[in-house]
Amino acid sequence: MPSLLYLVKQLELAVRARLDELVRAAGVTALQYTALTVLERHDGLSAAQLARDSFVTAQSMADMVQTLEKRGLIRRERNTGNRRELLIRLTDEGRDLLASVAAPVRDLETRMVSKLTPDEAAEFRRFLVGAWQSLT
Repeated sequence: MPSLLYLVKQLELAVRARLDELVRAAGVTALQYTALTVLERHDGLSAAQLARDSFVTAQSMADMVQTLEKRGLIRRERNTGNRRELLIRLTDEGRDLLASVAAPVRDLETRMVSKLTPDEAAEFRRFLVGAWQSLT
């Protein structure tokens, strides 16, 4: 029987591959999509916080921020409380991009749990959150 760590990694790789396919038509990668969804939930983050919440290194995030900003999907602005810090915000174009892929992404999540009952899918979500919280 494979270890849980192995199974979680296999699931993550499968999800990322499918997500890459879905968002490619919108001109972004799965990692860029993840960063945009983080901003959708928590707009106005520093690059360091966005990197942590998006599961990438600070260097990767710096490159990603430049790419997303050039595309007009995000903007950077000075933090009024700390003039040295730049906060990253989602633009209307970024919100439109997320809206354009929302249905296919929901369908992917539905497909992922299609062999589970609704109660099992809810329990699976709770278990994943609990496992994540145990390690953070």
